[in-house]
Amino acid sequence: MSGGGAGRLLSVGEAAEVMATPERFVRRLIAERCIAYHKIGKYVRLAEADVLAFVQAGRVEPVRVQWHGGRVVA
Repeated sequence: MSGGGAGRLLSVGEAAEVMATPERFVRRLIAERCIAYHKIGKYVRLAEADVLAFVQAGRVEPVRVQWHGGRVVA
C-alpha cells in the first residue's frame, strides 16, 4: 500500500507471527474488541502499526529491588 491510511495490513496469521502468539489469541483480541481491525468483505485484517502499538502498550518496565537480610526493602 502506498500513501497514508492504515499502512501494511496483516492477516490474523501474520499478526500472530508478529506478536509471537497463537492465532487463537489474536482472534480473541478481535472478538473482545481489544485491538483495532479492519473488515474487508469477509476478511479481517489488522494494521501493522496497530499490532505493534498493542504490543508496546503491554510493555512492563523492570523494577529495581533492594534486598537486605533476604527480604525486599521498599
